[in-house]
Amino acid sequence: MSDTTCGATDESDSNCSGTETETETVTDGGAATTTDTSSACGASESTTTSSACGGSKSATTDANVESTVDDFDADPGRLVAVGLGPGQPEGMTRRARARLLDADHIVGYTTYIDLVPDEITDAADELYDTPMCGEVSRTEEAVDRALAGHDVAIVGSGDPNVYALGGLALEIIESKGAMASAVEFEVVPGVPAAQSCAARVGAPLVNDSVSISLSDHLTPMADIESRLSAVAAEGFTIAIYNPWSRKRRENFETACEILMTHRPADTPVGIVHGAGRDDERVEIVELSELTSLGETDLIDMTTTLLVGNEETYVWDGRMITPRGYESKYDYWTRQ
Repeated sequence: MSDTTCGATDESDSNCSGTETETETVTDGGAATTTDTSSACGASESTTTSSACGGSKSATTDANVESTVDDFDADPGRLVAVGLGPGQPEGMTRRARARLLDADHIVGYTTYIDLVPDEITDAADELYDTPMCGEVSRTEEAVDRALAGHDVAIVGSGDPNVYALGGLALEIIESKGAMASAVEFEVVPGVPAAQSCAARVGAPLVNDSVSISLSDHLTPMADIESRLSAVAAEGFTIAIYNPWSRKRRENFETACEILMTHRPADTPVGIVHGAGRDDERVEIVELSELTSLGETDLIDMTTTLLVGNEETYVWDGRMITPRGYESKYDYWTRQ
């Protein structure tokens, strides 16, 4: 849910301006059935799928943006938004694992469903996943399944409240005339990308920090530029999500220009690609080097950038942003 990665949560590396073909998958144990549906990005559609395993997990999806709580006859079940953390099983909290094991149905972006341990997916009655640009349709699917009486978990990497679907789930519940308490809605936090990636480069976020996503999928780039300029000028340490994609080269280059305007060229920048995953890569560079790295495979939508402030320094291969203890306590003075 940090539908972006490195633990982050944005999956918006796609063109959501028009109609696209999505493949929705309902999995029954080891077997899966897929149905191609043509829908406007983010809109819900009606899909009927049947399982190859005798129907025990066959699914009839009747997700309609016009449906309301009155269209469901069953007593509502439960809906839990679960953050998976950075991606590896050991990065998931015990609470998240317990809630997923309790769920009858697990819903999520395909990449994030793949991050859920097999012991959990094998125990679920049904899995439902959609590819990128299906945030609204699959969140509504999760809500409708809960209103139909199932215990449902909607998953994402990172944390459900950081560039993710925790808020969207509540909005959709409200739009259907239901109450969050009716479906026992719960958010199970996970380790956000900024924190999991910061841990890989040292301690860059110990003092005041701000997170910003360069994805203009939902926020106009002009607004992103304005926010980045403001926080860079204020001297915050900055965690940048979704820094680069083939459609966002200009966003990244503009962000680098803004940062260079407000920060010295030798400002440390931590780069963490695919935190907690098989292709994880970690580097610490100077701000002046950042622009040239945009054309490499080190920086993409699974990367988080950690841009230091004027106090941040590198020691023994680790970024450190002092909290200010040295000015209050007589324990040590850095040379």
